[in-house]
Amino acid sequence: MNKQLRRCLAILALCLPCLLSYAADTPSGDGRARFEAAAQTAMAAVQPGPRDIPLGEQGKLHLPAGYGFIPQAEAAALLASQGNHISPGFHGLIVSDKLDGLLALEYEAAGYVKDEDAKEWDAAKLLDNLKEGTEAANEERRKLGVPEFSVVGWVEAPNYDAATHRLVWSAITRRKDAQAGGDGVNYNTYVLGREGYFSMNLITSLARVDQEKPAARELLAALEFNDGKRYADFNSSTDKVAEYGLAALVGGIAAKKLGLLATLGVFLAKFWKVGALAFVGLGAGVRKLFGKKDGA
Repeated sequence: MNKQLRRCLAILALCLPCLLSYAADTPSGDGRARFEAAAQTAMAAVQPGPRDIPLGEQGKLHLPAGYGFIPQAEAAALLASQGNHISPGFHGLIVSDKLDGLLALEYEAAGYVKDEDAKEWDAAKLLDNLKEGTEAANEERRKLGVPEFSVVGWVEAPNYDAATHRLVWSAITRRKDAQAGGDGVNYNTYVLGREGYFSMNLITSLARVDQEKPAARELLAALEFNDGKRYADFNSSTDKVAEYGLAALVGGIAAKKLGLLATLGVFLAKFWKVGALAFVGLGAGVRKLFGKKDGA
């Protein structure tokens, strides 16, 4: 077993007690057993970087050293064991000691998303649209029995790079219930292709987001479409055009995605906070595990 794999397994092993402590809150002992089995399977399935992770016929992720990838089947089983809903384009989860928690990798076969509207973006208007869409999505959250959220403001206003077709934006979210433990952040990254787009979404804390931005952007840069599937390969005569433009990935579509992430976060949102010691290495033992020194 190589060093990187041992590290990735150690991360999850350290977080497992945190996960199980939350799973114990579920009313069913059978549910906890399913979760524990799924977590153990996910631990064993971690694929450490550096390596290329194939993403169907669309592309690949050049997973850097220091990151681990939990494949679709094991990652989906882990999330489903706590009643979380997985989208059809879900590829897996990325873990790292650079992140407080997990980063979800998905592909949306929406068609070719036109990006002309990025030239005339109004950040204030986009924020209003995101707030309105999130409030509308709270009705679905109530039906699912998951916490309702509001959008407070930007951490990072939408930024689109027309040369690389990459979009990054980050918003502060706040739970409406009394149990909210501080403001959270959705750090969202996208790369557009000929037939759709990849997204990598990280839920973290406001206190941690500045430290985790570089890791999220490093992973975004490591995403690559295959030949023939790139944005520049679009054929207007034959290819499907998406029903929405780029702004929808910050507005209405994004509000629905926040809803999906809220559902995903039924156990992960707490895990990402409780498991921070294991992932970030704040404890002396974990710092030693990752070769870090106090004050590094």
